[in-house]
Amino acid sequence: MSKRKADESPNADLSEFLMELGNYEKNVNRALHKFNAYRKAAAALAKYPVRISSGAEAKKLDGIGEKIAKKIDEFLQTGKLQKLEEIRADDQSVAINELTKVTGIGPAAAQKLVKENIMSIEDLRKNPSMLNKHQRIGLEHFEDFQKKIPRSEMIEIQDFVKGQIHSLDKNYEVTVCGSFRRGAESSGDIDFLLSHKDFTSKSEKRQPSLLHSVVKKLEDVHFITDTLSLGDTKFMGVCRLLSKNETNQNLYRRIDIRLIPADQYYCALLYFTGSDVFNANMRSEAQKQGFILNEYAIRPVGSTGVAGEALPVTSEEDIFEYIGMTYVDPKDRIA
Repeated sequence: MSKRKADESPNADLSEFLMELGNYEKNVNRALHKFNAYRKAAAALAKYPVRISSGAEAKKLDGIGEKIAKKIDEFLQTGKLQKLEEIRADDQSVAINELTKVTGIGPAAAQKLVKENIMSIEDLRKNPSMLNKHQRIGLEHFEDFQKKIPRSEMIEIQDFVKGQIHSLDKNYEVTVCGSFRRGAESSGDIDFLLSHKDFTSKSEKRQPSLLHSVVKKLEDVHFITDTLSLGDTKFMGVCRLLSKNETNQNLYRRIDIRLIPADQYYCALLYFTGSDVFNANMRSEAQKQGFILNEYAIRPVGSTGVAGEALPVTSEEDIFEYIGMTYVDPKDRIA
């Protein structure tokens, strides 16, 4: 059984084994519905403030049914789970899960590689011709990408990038989303939302130059080191901050930058802040109150069932107010 750190959830080991099962379902069985069920249960356990003592107690939490409760009982009673032991003993399952850790290699690609007898990261390094550009970059920086980004480094990156972008044009809006905005002490990658007051959903055409000029600026100052993809509204790549903070390691990090129309910015901010479970619950509540909520807009649904025009949104608080919910601070958006 996993040892828990003092600052972790008292149910961290339970959340971990459920996420391991979830990743198996996603990567090996490609059963996204099961992955989402395990992830929701893991999030509910992570949020619960006291140690779960039984499956029956766990069943009182949202997203935990009879089957997961039985697995929790088995884990609590024996310190392990037979199904997980079998998964860990299966070479193909282990290989698929390992290969999907490389950015650019999804479950389908990993299964194809395993059929070609590529069973490890070392095997990948011996066969680079089997990989596309995105995957080769992911493999090149594999060890760095596996290391979490400490919050102190995330703050450094946030401040550096904002400074560079605002030196181009102060009319840009820039926010780091994901687990960082929810207050996490470390993050897996860096997700920036970018907007500009002159670009809205009503604009006659897309304005890719707003994103491309930002990417070029960050390349010119040697912050962005690799491009995985660059479209009109989304950049995926690799960055490296030469930190002056001795606690940060100057590692290569994954970075995404999304350009969002100004009038859709706060719906996107809500969506990309997460968590996924919180978003799903909020969308469900919006639907109950007669709205459709997504990453683009919130729209009222009329008596005919047809969604109307997007409502004006000038802050996240507006969205909560429309559907009659009390505003939830990002740090509390777990489930």
